[in-house]
Amino acid sequence: MGTLADIVFDCRSAPTLARFWESVLHGYAVLPYDEAEIQRLRALDLTPETDPTVMVGGPGPRLCFQQVPEPKTMKHRVHLDIGVADRAADVQRLTALGATLSFESDTWTTMLDPEGNEFCLVDL
Repeated sequence: MGTLADIVFDCRSAPTLARFWESVLHGYAVLPYDEAEIQRLRALDLTPETDPTVMVGGPGPRLCFQQVPEPKTMKHRVHLDIGVADRAADVQRLTALGATLSFESDTWTTMLDPEGNEFCLVDL
């Protein structure tokens, strides 16, 4: 049996999308860079702000954001459901952060993150 370690997002800008998801999920934050990682990035002429792979940690599986050259071309077959107490308030908050409302039903709201990845807000 395996253990879920990471949920990986392919994206255009790992730092930007990681910061968006850090704002979406309670208790999640971009993982800090230690000096060794900063030195490794520097050797590649990168910084934490331009890192092509950014990890976000929290109480559940880590989220990994990795930059890829190709754009998203179709609907994903897997998406995250985010439980919220007040969907209307969270739709407004996440829209202000760059998300887009895609569909609303009585019990869930489908949204797109700033790069078009689908996720749903569901009632707790």
